[in-house]
Amino acid sequence: MIHNLDPLFHDRTRLGILIMLLRKEEVDFNTLKKTLELTDGNLATHLRKLEQAGIVEYRKTFVGRRPRTYYRLTDEGREKFLEYLNNLRSVLEKLKEGG
Repeated sequence: MIHNLDPLFHDRTRLGILIMLLRKEEVDFNTLKKTLELTDGNLATHLRKLEQAGIVEYRKTFVGRRPRTYYRLTDEGREKFLEYLNNLRSVLEKLKEGG
C-alpha cells in the first residue's frame, strides 16, 4: 500500500504548498514563501517541479508596477493530490489497526 504514495507529493515542502493550494483557489508566491518560511529559490524549485508534472499552474499579473505571480492546482493536480491523501489515510489506518 505504501507504494501508492507518490514521492512528488511526499516531500514536506511540496506537501505544504499543495495543502495551501487545496484550501484556497489561488495563492500568490509571497504568501507561500512567508507561510512556509522558504527562500525564493527553494520555493521556485518546488513549484517548478509541480508545474512540470502538471499539478500546478500559474498566472502573472501586475499590482501597480510590481509583478505578482499566483499559483493554483490544476484539475488533474487536485485529483492526484486528493488520491495521494486517500492513499496516505489508508496506510495510516492500516498502521493503526496493527497491519
